[in-house]
Amino acid sequence: MLQGARQVGKTYLLKTFGGSEYKNLIYINFEEDSRASSLFEGPLKASRLIANLRIYSEQDIQSEDTLIFLDEIQACPNALTSLKYFCEQARDFHIVSAGSLLGVKLQGAKSFPVGKVNFMNLYPMSFFEFLDAVERPGLRQLLESQDGNMPIENAFHLELLELLKRYLLVGGMPEAVSAYREADDVREARQVQREIIKAFALDFSKHAPASEVMKLSAIWESIPSQLAKENKKFVFSAIRKSARAREYESAIQWLDDAGLVIRAQRISTPKFPLAGYCDHSAYKLFMLDVGLLTAMSEVPARNIFEPDKLFVEFRGSLAENFVAQEIRASHNSALYYWASEGKAEVDFVIPFEGKIYPLEVKAGSSRKKKSLLVYADKFSPPILSRASSRNLRHDGNLLNYPLYLVSRFPDLSSR
Repeated sequence: MLQGARQVGKTYLLKTFGGSEYKNLIYINFEEDSRASSLFEGPLKASRLIANLRIYSEQDIQSEDTLIFLDEIQACPNALTSLKYFCEQARDFHIVSAGSLLGVKLQGAKSFPVGKVNFMNLYPMSFFEFLDAVERPGLRQLLESQDGNMPIENAFHLELLELLKRYLLVGGMPEAVSAYREADDVREARQVQREIIKAFALDFSKHAPASEVMKLSAIWESIPSQLAKENKKFVFSAIRKSARAREYESAIQWLDDAGLVIRAQRISTPKFPLAGYCDHSAYKLFMLDVGLLTAMSEVPARNIFEPDKLFVEFRGSLAENFVAQEIRASHNSALYYWASEGKAEVDFVIPFEGKIYPLEVKAGSSRKKKSLLVYADKFSPPILSRASSRNLRHDGNLLNYPLYLVSRFPDLSSR
């Protein structure tokens, strides 16, 4: 079961996989074809369902050379339930499924086949994947081979910063990347981004409870201004003066389950398990894709030509959103940050191979590390890490990651 927000490429990826690796691909989309749900009415016996699919698709279905792809499966609860019976009664058949709002639908599912399904998550394209898309695979290979001891050749460093600035504007939604690649024009990607943002807004009214729609829109539209604050902690009064957390928590959970936001939870102490030291009333909300953030923030495309301006735009919110996106994609896990009663704040705290690593994100080329030093005095971490537009540099107990290399955090820090 492949989960992910709408338009991150789930259908394309699984169709391409099925077409290249199998003789036959049986494709059913429950949102596009409402009649297909009737195939799963009545007894959910695997042999009966396969017979139904064989007749409906007018294709032969053999276990060894056919892939059955059930798309937008959340629109057919019986199809979700049927996965249990496919697993128990027809294990030799190959079945994949996907859905844009699976996280939302599964929260209330009463008969989900627990233990019968393997989950995978698909996120927007990472910066490394963007390098492949713009035909710079050699730079990706260079970054993947770095060991953290030597800076990157300055010519490559400067080129990577330029490509990163483009990524901050284009983002990782596949259609936006494709539009940029074909036209070599950020403005073409921006038009695609506006359409994607509209599609998300339509999902609110189409799929969310009526009582939550206005709240979802208010939260979603407030994220750029929330991140533009010095303290990026999500503040409900910024939505409406009298707003309270309990009024909006279910709407935030909906956005989280739909994969539209990335939540970073504040912790009081960096100890295992990190979830046990969370302050559940304090968190930051980032967008799933930094390109959508720049589109909603109306960051001018011309900023790409100004050396550091794009990195420091909106108090560094673009850089921090980018880092959140890269870390989630590379670790596929919850995000945390640490703050100390207004004195210091470390932007990300990540568990890795039995240790906990702090990372501070600096807009532009700033060398300040006050918060990291406060954190170090309190908790004695194995190493301090900072992400900025400066080159890769290991200086004593501090490792500076260039922003374009942050998906390697904390791998390089642990060496």
